[in-house]
Amino acid sequence: MRRIRLGNAAAICVLAAGWLIGGACAQTINLWPGVAPGSENWKQKENVTADTPVGTIVNNVVTPTLTVFRPAKAKATGTGIIVAPGGACIALAIDHEGNQVARWLQERGIAAFVLKYRLQEKKGDGIPPDLNMDEACKSGIADGIQAMKVLRQHAAEWGVSPDKIGFMGFSAGAMVTTGVLLQADGAARPAFAAPIYGGPFGVMPAIPANLPPIFMAWAQDDELVLDPVVKFYEALKAAGNKPEAHIYSAGKHGFGMRKQGTTSDHWIDEFYWWLQAKGFTKVSR
Repeated sequence: MRRIRLGNAAAICVLAAGWLIGGACAQTINLWPGVAPGSENWKQKENVTADTPVGTIVNNVVTPTLTVFRPAKAKATGTGIIVAPGGACIALAIDHEGNQVARWLQERGIAAFVLKYRLQEKKGDGIPPDLNMDEACKSGIADGIQAMKVLRQHAAEWGVSPDKIGFMGFSAGAMVTTGVLLQADGAARPAFAAPIYGGPFGVMPAIPANLPPIFMAWAQDDELVLDPVVKFYEALKAAGNKPEAHIYSAGKHGFGMRKQGTTSDHWIDEFYWWLQAKGFTKVSR
């Protein structure tokens, strides 16, 4: 297997995005050597908008990256999680579905890796009504699969065990997550997956049996993606899988790390307890 070189990795501080960790810079690396395959002719320029209602938003990503949030050695569990923010594959809610999640996990001994995956070019405001999610998220799913390869190949450098690497995503990031989970190569799948208020938003893919453990969470008042999320949950069960599902009475779409005074505020605590029950939270010695 060809080993991916990280010679161009750079430790950077992006204060506007809140990536300063414990007084040190977060390491951000490019996922692909050179231009990511399939985007050789992309001309859009990446754009970052701070101080939106959901924190910092990134658009027009051409160069996918992983930003590394490593826990203190005394707390380290050896578990790693790739975190994919959402945004309909035309934006990334990089704060409350990315960096804030990563810091929460980091504080509890779990190494987190925020995935900034490639996006469709943003044209105009809002989500285009005719957006084809299978096409829009195709490059993001490829980046997610590549992120798993990179992380496993360099697991020792980041203090994680290759067989304890999971994948979490929100909304469209959950579609990226499920693309990685359902890939044909079973050995390349994550050790566990957590699609949060999302899943396959296009054509329902084939669902294998005996998938790795799956944690799902969504709100009953999600007016944007409730039907496809429930359909995916039912498809998983029909294939013989037993996903853990937390269904909140309120929280709407995109609750992420926002506190709204609803029970959905505690989804990440329940996710941690689920990891604990699966043996992923023990401090490694």
